[in-house]
Amino acid sequence: MNAVSGCPVPHGSVPLSGPRFQSDPVRHYRDLRRDHGAVAPVVLDGDVPAWLVLGYRELHQVTGDPALFSRDSDLWNQWDRIPDDWPLLPMIGRKQPSILYTVGERHSVRARMISDALEGVDPFSLKRYAEEFADELIDQFCTKGATEIIAEYAKVLPALVLARIYGFDDAMTHVLVGAINDIVDGRERALAGQRRLAASMAQLLADKHAAPGDDVATRMLTAEGGFTDEEIAQDLMVMMAAGHQPTADWIGNSLRLMLTDDRFAASLSGGRHSVAEAMNEVLWEDTPTQNVAGRWAARDTHLGGRHVRAGDLLILGIAAANGDPQIRTHASALTGGNNAFLSFGHGEHRCPFPAQETAEVIARTGIEVLLDRLPDVDLAVPADRLTRRPSPWLRGLTGLPVVFTPTPAVGRPGSLGDPS
Repeated sequence: MNAVSGCPVPHGSVPLSGPRFQSDPVRHYRDLRRDHGAVAPVVLDGDVPAWLVLGYRELHQVTGDPALFSRDSDLWNQWDRIPDDWPLLPMIGRKQPSILYTVGERHSVRARMISDALEGVDPFSLKRYAEEFADELIDQFCTKGATEIIAEYAKVLPALVLARIYGFDDAMTHVLVGAINDIVDGRERALAGQRRLAASMAQLLADKHAAPGDDVATRMLTAEGGFTDEEIAQDLMVMMAAGHQPTADWIGNSLRLMLTDDRFAASLSGGRHSVAEAMNEVLWEDTPTQNVAGRWAARDTHLGGRHVRAGDLLILGIAAANGDPQIRTHASALTGGNNAFLSFGHGEHRCPFPAQETAEVIARTGIEVLLDRLPDVDLAVPADRLTRRPSPWLRGLTGLPVVFTPTPAVGRPGSLGDPS
């Protein structure tokens, strides 16, 4: 990607990419905070300038003041320098009629519509779907004694469950997974992934107009508020992307922790409380959602000692803020249910509570079923050989190869179709 012509890059700006984001982000964020303070100048692909908000209090300030730090991407002062093929457009987007870029009262009405549609999902059915799909996926590899957990399990399970409750046919899952992965990686396939996901959502809504069902898409189509099909399709894209990949990474990162840290060894022989503790610790220490784009300054202001110009883009450094030493004075206090992490966001644009609950049910059920079925599961490679995807936005493993004692299948193999 060539540099964006004429783009003013502040002196000392740091690329929001590179191997340190994959290998040692905790140290990288610590170094950024040491060198730049709570708000660091960064450059995105193509030398596009932005601010990375590293401080916990500063991130609270940004997300808690939607008038000053707006979600309206039309405010961005760099649009005239952004080419049509910029690979980060699906993550930052302009004039997308989705809830991500809606502000004010319209956003509040839209958020309630989405929450109501998700709250209509029966919690017992949700858990049953997660258990059934988990068993079916495990049946496909349990007799082999080895598998790659990310590709064969973690990155498929959330999409299967979400596709079911949203109203998709199960056969669409592999299309959704591929499209979402391409978008969040932010590379050359990102725009094509966005188009595939949009086409899938348009087809879903056409199907639900013809044959309504007891599903999230139908409830959104029949909700009050006068929302267009395009708006609903865009919101479903956001919900699928935000619901699937972070949940898949939550499963993968939690299993990595449990398989590499002796504190969680008890969970591999049935200790269920340790699963919840591992998941909570991951949201603090290894959160799937590392950085979020973004907010735009509505006027000139100051933040964390920095002069922020009107229209500047601010990237929410979720992982960095979770590790802010100003609030992490007693790290041991973060286990046992402390939920002050920012992994689900903060303010009016935070992840809706029903969506958080859905992700937690899918992730926890997926981990518990795997450990029940394969109680002696262990890493097949040294822990230091595990690698991360290159995305600066989401932190997840490229693979998690494991071995275990082969066990017989318990369900109906082959009913999932092609989950690749």
